[in-house]
Amino acid sequence: MASSGGGNGEPEFQIAPMLDVLFVLLIFFMSISTSQMLKIDNSITLPVAANGEQPDPKTKAKAVLFNVGWDATLGKPVVKIDDRPVDITEQGREDTIQEIVSRATNPYTKEIDPEIRFLIRADRQVTAKYISQILELAAEAGMDNIAFTGMNKED
Repeated sequence: MASSGGGNGEPEFQIAPMLDVLFVLLIFFMSISTSQMLKIDNSITLPVAANGEQPDPKTKAKAVLFNVGWDATLGKPVVKIDDRPVDITEQGREDTIQEIVSRATNPYTKEIDPEIRFLIRADRQVTAKYISQILELAAEAGMDNIAFTGMNKED
């Protein structure tokens, strides 16, 4: 009895579905990498830390990023968590602490994830008084894994 399917029984490779999957993956990875790049404020001039250490690449992705720029016209810092501006003064203190806690909380355990690093990228013109305020906010939010970023040489 002859088969009604026709052909010699070897399947043909369909390239169109494979290209669809590849394009979806490409768009997915491009959107993720773009959002990660937007978190870093390029207007910040980092201080030089010749004896600094490179972070572990695994922990680099798990961070609450504080960008602390300096506004020379106002004579005060411009503080952002990732790319969202926050207020570190007494009036905005509670909202900023809640923002830190929400970004550092593990969604499954509802507790602060101990692997999340509190990363501070501060401009070299920012005074220690403002850095101290940011460290106090981190402590009140329950963060104890804190690191600073810097450059290993002058550009």
